[in-house]
Amino acid sequence: MESTKQYPVVQMMEGESQEDNMKITHEIEQKKKVAQMRVLVEKQDPISKEMDDMMIRRFLRARDLDIEKASTLFLKYLKWRQTFMPSGSISASEIPNELAQRKMFLQGHDKLGRPVSVVFGGRHIPNKNKGGLDEFKRFVVFTLEKIIAWMPRGQEKFVGIADCEGWGYSNCDIRAYVGALSILQIMFVENKKLKSTLLQDIDENQIPEIYGGKLPLVPIQDSL
Repeated sequence: MESTKQYPVVQMMEGESQEDNMKITHEIEQKKKVAQMRVLVEKQDPISKEMDDMMIRRFLRARDLDIEKASTLFLKYLKWRQTFMPSGSISASEIPNELAQRKMFLQGHDKLGRPVSVVFGGRHIPNKNKGGLDEFKRFVVFTLEKIIAWMPRGQEKFVGIADCEGWGYSNCDIRAYVGALSILQIMFVENKKLKSTLLQDIDENQIPEIYGGKLPLVPIQDSL
């Protein structure tokens, strides 16, 4: 009878690079942590059951796969969502004044499969009376929810084109900008490893020291 050999569960296949093998191992680790985090958050907030694994993975990545930190951030997001969108979504009927400006569009995808959005800054008119800042915030959430729904499975980013033609003083709206940024920080958590992201396109000796590089900040008046 021929003897059979036992092989490891994860092994490098013929033609497979070490980098590919590391990606597979990392993917397995992420899936394991997603499952662990799901058990933890579902115990604390049953609404978590309605969120898919991609959403949980996004929060995990934003906190370097630290389950405790990611869970805390995720639960805060769920609490905000339930308060801001008690019905689960924002309807077009809740933001008639913002939609009437026809300043935001969503169509197509880039070469990496990311949704492409276009915003016309010159069409934004500060809404001080009808709806006000609250309606603008609902408009931002409505827009982001549409973008997320437009993302192919596995995609976590989108492309934004800001067309500033015609933009002027009458379009300035600091309160709206701050409100939009606060919502973006809640809905689109970012990975804190900024340096690794910058290194994809910029050499370390050209990255400012405050972002983990080696180049001191140079005031604009002192630059060549």
